[in-house]
Amino acid sequence: MGAGYVNLRKHRKRQQRKVGREEEGSSSNRQELAAFVLALRGTPVTKLMYLCDNQALLKAVKRWVGEGGKATLVGAPDAEILLEAIEKLRNRTIAGAATFLVKVKAHREEPANEETDIQADKSISGKDVPTEWHDRKNRAVFKWQEPRRKGGTVSYEDRKSTWNSGVRKAIRRGSAEEEVRKHRDRVTEAWKQISKQR
Repeated sequence: MGAGYVNLRKHRKRQQRKVGREEEGSSSNRQELAAFVLALRGTPVTKLMYLCDNQALLKAVKRWVGEGGKATLVGAPDAEILLEAIEKLRNRTIAGAATFLVKVKAHREEPANEETDIQADKSISGKDVPTEWHDRKNRAVFKWQEPRRKGGTVSYEDRKSTWNSGVRKAIRRGSAEEEVRKHRDRVTEAWKQISKQR
C-alpha cells in the first residue's frame, strides 16, 4: 500500500511513503489518511487547502471538528494514523492556521489529484521509499475465499481482513453453503434409496 501528496505552493513538492500492515487487510482509507498526514507534516503551519478524492477521510476527520464531540479512537482501524492527523490539525488550529479539506471527484483529470495518485503508485514499487505505520496490532486476521462469478464460471479470490462487515458476510455465506451441502447430500442419499427400491 502506498501514499503520496503533492504541494503545489512549494515548487510542486512531492512526498511518498509505503503504508504498512497489509497483512491485516486493506482499504483505500488507510492510504488516504496516511497521505493526509504526510501533507500536514510537509506543509508549513499556514493556510492549507487539501484536495481529496476520498469521502471516508473527510468523514473521519469531520468527527473531530468542534467541541464536545463524543468521538473516540477505540476500535478505529487506523487509529495510529488518525491520532497523528488529529494532533497536527489541533496544532494548526492553535497556531491560527486555517485548514480546508475539499472533496474532488476521483479520476476526473484534476491535475493535483492525478499527480498524487502517481506518487502513491510510485511508492508501492519504489525500493528506497520508507515504510511507516507498520506495527501490527493484536487483532485477529481472518482469511477466506470470495467467489467471483463471471459469465457461467465461478472463481475464488483469496481475501483477508480484520473483523468487519466483509468478514461477517463471508461467515454467513460459508455457513449457508455448508447447510446447502448437508441438505443436498441428505436429499441425494434419499434419492438413491428410492431409486434402488424401483
